[in-house]
Amino acid sequence: MIEFFPLMKLLHIVGARPQFIKAAMVSRAWKGSGDEIILHTGQHYDDNMSRLFFEELELPEPEINLGVGGGSHAEQTSRMLTGIDEYLESEQPEWVIIYGDTNSTLAGALCAAKRQMKIAHVEAGLRSFNRSMPEEINRILGDRVSDLLFCPTQAAVDHLKKEGITEGVFLVGDVMADSLKFFLQEAEARSKILENLDLITGAYGLVTIHRSGNVDDKQNLSSILAGLGDIDFPLVFPIHPRTSKMIDEFGLQIPKNIQVIDPVGYLDMLMLEKNAECILTDSGGIQKEAYLFGVRCITLREDTEWVETIDAGWNCLAGANRSKISNTFRDFHPSIERPEIYGNGHAADKIIEVLKSFWTGR
Repeated sequence: MIEFFPLMKLLHIVGARPQFIKAAMVSRAWKGSGDEIILHTGQHYDDNMSRLFFEELELPEPEINLGVGGGSHAEQTSRMLTGIDEYLESEQPEWVIIYGDTNSTLAGALCAAKRQMKIAHVEAGLRSFNRSMPEEINRILGDRVSDLLFCPTQAAVDHLKKEGITEGVFLVGDVMADSLKFFLQEAEARSKILENLDLITGAYGLVTIHRSGNVDDKQNLSSILAGLGDIDFPLVFPIHPRTSKMIDEFGLQIPKNIQVIDPVGYLDMLMLEKNAECILTDSGGIQKEAYLFGVRCITLREDTEWVETIDAGWNCLAGANRSKISNTFRDFHPSIERPEIYGNGHAADKIIEVLKSFWTGR
């Protein structure tokens, strides 16, 4: 039986690498079901962190790019609010879809809520329980005003329930797990990053650092770099533009065992992750990808929203503590199974099914 439903328009609000990945999978699942608009806030404006991702993920070019660039959280968010609100008024989408926990997420949620538009939050319910992190505030506020909350894990559902949010909550799995499953074969066929960097599988560690609590704090950034320098093992570091800027401003030195490279595209990053012996990161998304690849992960934070990776024994928190970073690298070696905790690779399909059912039943 053919399913009929009124055509509707989705407006995806994205601004950072993980959001491009999530939106690409939701967009792919949506194809042929109605109109869609990509609004890029310009939060990530480096070509290797923005344009290249759109090309590799085959995500439609953004019809709207606000080009907000950098600045403080207040400056960045205020510019987003003004730009997003203008386009919501002109486009009048049936659903505004926000992703994850960035300033783009918060700005999109606030604008849509003020205009009483329907909001769907992809990757809802995550909590680190650390309100000093801007991302935690963005998550909480985004969840509070969303009509549909798409949770990647049961823990996320449980967090929302404890906060009194039970309506419109759906456990769908993780769209980034969808993406990894979908694009891995292409990455293996197309990426030449290992050859270009003369890397051998299992003979290097991968580093990413970008969280404001680490890179904007001289003591934390200095301690992390020192801890990485104490590791007697080659490390590859695709450096975030903001991290590079702060290292220069603070007058810090990159240890000799670290090979610094420019930011890389999605396919190259997948290959760097998959073939690393260890990943040291403060990124939430990369913690998940490490788990999915079966690569041990050391998280350069005191807490994580991806608690399942800790509970499963594949992730360990080291914070910005110099000795803990190097000691954990030496001593932490998972030897246990990896249960399927992020779904079966069809989270985006489930999201679209729910969106359609709520629209037809409006």
